Amino acid sequence: MELTVLGNNGPYPGAGKACSGYLLTHDSTSILLDCGSGVVARLQQFLNLNRLTAVVLSHLHYDHISDLYVLRYAVDAARREGLREAPLPIYCPPEPEDIFSSLQYKDNFVLIPIQGGDSLEIGNFSVSFLRTVHPLPTLAVGLAGGGRQFAYSADTEYFDELVPFIAGANLFLCEANYRHWEVEAGRGNHLSAHQAATLAREAGVEKLLLTHLNPEGDEEGLLAEAREVCPQADLAREGGIYCI
Repeated sequence: MELTVLGNNGPYPGAGKACSGYLLTHDSTSILLDCGSGVVARLQQFLNLNRLTAVVLSHLHYDHISDLYVLRYAVDAARREGLREAPLPIYCPPEPEDIFSSLQYKDNFVLIPIQGGDSLEIGNFSVSFLRTVHPLPTLAVGLAGGGRQFAYSADTEYFDELVPFIAGANLFLCEANYRHWEVEAGRGNHLSAHQAATLAREAGVEKLLLTHLNPEGDEEGLLAEAREVCPQADLAREGGIYCI
């Protein structure tokens, strides 16, 4: 199983950067996990779009979905030219309903609603979901394949139930939008690097990658904060390919 980081910024991309987008591959299955601004261009550096098996969206905030509105044109063109037969499955929470319905484009996407507690198979992956603490319905994602486990926090505040969900993951991709002093000052909706590292330590994960990084933030400061708690922490670097 491999993870390719296509974008790691949130809630907007810095100059020359991209928002949340991650490619997970195992055997013949390729899943795009989130599809924020700039992700479709980056994806094509690593994968022919016509080989994409499915898209999984953690939630429907635009920094996680905006490039889906252009990906649909690529799928439409591929189907017209006979390069892709079936519509592309999009797994995502169904709320807000107006945003969910806006994702549909002709018959090129199949929208499949998901919620916390769901488990399903996508190609060679077993996939599970856990509702997080965020203003919109948001799902942490676990993927298993080839005897390896991957977990993604999605956007969330700290909550204890995340620990058993990610327990034993070989790689934990976790948002770290804040330094810890910002959380202590009352900032909400996201994790600090310290909290991400605490989750990783308590769950016994093998490797922690920090993502959803504020484009104006101090990335090295975030990393230093995380490594005080979890020495195996690193930044999820754009273009990085990680063997899980």
